[in-house]
Amino acid sequence: MKKIILFVLSLLFGLMFINAGLNKFLNYMPVPKDLPEGMVKVMTAFMTIGWLMPLIAVAEIVGGALFITNKYRALGAIIIFPVMIGIVLTHATMAPSGLPIALALFAINIWVIIESREKYLPMIK
Repeated sequence: MKKIILFVLSLLFGLMFINAGLNKFLNYMPVPKDLPEGMVKVMTAFMTIGWLMPLIAVAEIVGGALFITNKYRALGAIIIFPVMIGIVLTHATMAPSGLPIALALFAINIWVIIESREKYLPMIK
C-alpha cells in the first residue's frame, strides 16, 4: 500500500513540476491578477536575468520527469529540492495563501528523499 501511495504522489508531484516548467517556456497559464506587489517585483527581476527562468524551467521539467520514474526518483527529488526551497520561502515571505500547498509539496519531496536515503550514501562517503 505504501508503494502505491508513493507512486501516486510521485506521479502527481512530477506532473505538477513538468507543467510548471513547460509554462515558463510556453506561457499558457494566465498570471493571477491579485499577486502581491513584492511577488511581482521578484518575478520581474527574475525575468530580467535572461538565463534564470529557463534554468528553473529545465530543472522542473527534468526533475519532474525523473520524479515519476521509480528508478530515478531519488535523482529527481534532489534536482527539485532547491526549487522547492525557493517556492516555500517565496510563499512564506510574500504570498502566504499558497504556503499550505507549498508545504505539502515540500513534505512529499522530503518523504522521497528519506525513502531514497541509501541511494545518497555513496555521494557523502
